[in-house]
Amino acid sequence: MAEVKIKDIVKRYGELQVIHGVNVDIRDGEFVVLVGPSGCGKSTLLRMIAGLEPISDGEMLIDGKVVNKVLPKDRDIAMVFQSYALYPHKTVAENMGFSLKIKGVPKPEIEAKVKQAASVLDLGKLLDRYPRQLSGGQRQRVAMGRAIVRDPRVFLFDEPLSNLDAKLRVAMRVEIKELHQRLKTTIIYVTHDQIEAMTMADKIVVMKDGYVEQIGAPLDLYDNPSNVFVAGFIGSPSMNFIKGSIRSDGGAQRFVSDHGSVLPVRPLPVSDGHPVIYGVRPEHITLGPGGLPVRVAVVEPTGAETQIFARSNEDAIDAMLRDRIAVRAGDHVNFVVDPVNAHVFDQQTTKRIS
Repeated sequence: MAEVKIKDIVKRYGELQVIHGVNVDIRDGEFVVLVGPSGCGKSTLLRMIAGLEPISDGEMLIDGKVVNKVLPKDRDIAMVFQSYALYPHKTVAENMGFSLKIKGVPKPEIEAKVKQAASVLDLGKLLDRYPRQLSGGQRQRVAMGRAIVRDPRVFLFDEPLSNLDAKLRVAMRVEIKELHQRLKTTIIYVTHDQIEAMTMADKIVVMKDGYVEQIGAPLDLYDNPSNVFVAGFIGSPSMNFIKGSIRSDGGAQRFVSDHGSVLPVRPLPVSDGHPVIYGVRPEHITLGPGGLPVRVAVVEPTGAETQIFARSNEDAIDAMLRDRIAVRAGDHVNFVVDPVNAHVFDQQTTKRIS
C-alpha cells in the first residue's frame, strides 16, 4: 500500500495548459475517485500518476518519494484500462500472469498468484478460456486480476466500467468496492459517472477544465457543495437551479426568481436585491399546502418513486417524490421546500453563500 501526494501538478502541451496546479493528498489504503465531465483533465492526471504522461511542473510523490522522473515500470503501480487490453491469443491464466512472466518470476509462483487472484475474482473456472469466450464483465475481471497478481502499491482505474451495460455496471461497482475492502490497497479511480463516484469513493475529487473544484467525502459534497458546478454535478437527478434575488420583507428574507416565483431561504449575509442562484435537489421537494404553485408538465413513475417535471411561471423545477403520486400533466400542485435543504449561490462567483 502507498500514500500518494499530488503537489501543484501542471500539464502543458506546448502553449496549451490542461492541468492547473492540482493538489490532492491520498492516504494509504484510501479509495479516491477523480470525477468530472469529459475533457476536465482527470484521465491526464491519472496517466501522470502512472508515469505515462510527463509532468510539466509540480511534484508527484509516492510514499514520500518524488517519482516525476521514475519510469512507469518502477513505480509499482498497476493500471486497469477502459478497453481491458487483453491478449486475444492468450488464455485467462496467461493474460493474468504475463507481467510476472516477463519479469522472470518462477512458474510455480506465477501459478499460485494467478489462482489466488482468480479465487478473489471468481475466475477459477475460466482460467483456460480465451478473451473471445468471455462476457464484458468477465473480461474486466481478468483485467483486474492481471493487476492484482502484481501486488502493486497503488491501483489505477481509468473508466473501467464505461463499456458495460447498466445492470453489469452496478454489479461491477460492488465487486470493485469489495475488492478494495479485501485488499485494503490504495485505489485511484477515474470516472465521469457521479453515481460511481458517490457509491464507491472514500473521497471524491471533482474536476473541471483542469482545476479541482472541491475535494471531500461523497456526502459532504452532496450536502455542502462549494459552487454551482459541484452542486449540479453531484447528485442524481441533478439539482434545480433558478436565477433571481434575495428580498427582505419586514426583516424576513425570501428568494424571488426573475419570473416571480417565491421560495423560502434561511437567513443569509446578503443585502436586499442581491442576485443569486437558488438550488434545491428534486428529492428535497414535497407536495403540500402553502408551497410554490406549479403546473405539472410531465410525470415519470418508476414504481418506488415518481418524478414530476413542472413549471412555476417560466421557471422549470423538478421533484423526485418517494411515493406513487396520482397527478397528471396539466394538474396544478404546490411544491414545498424546507429552507434547510435549499442552497443559495452568488450569481457572479457561483460560490455557495453560507
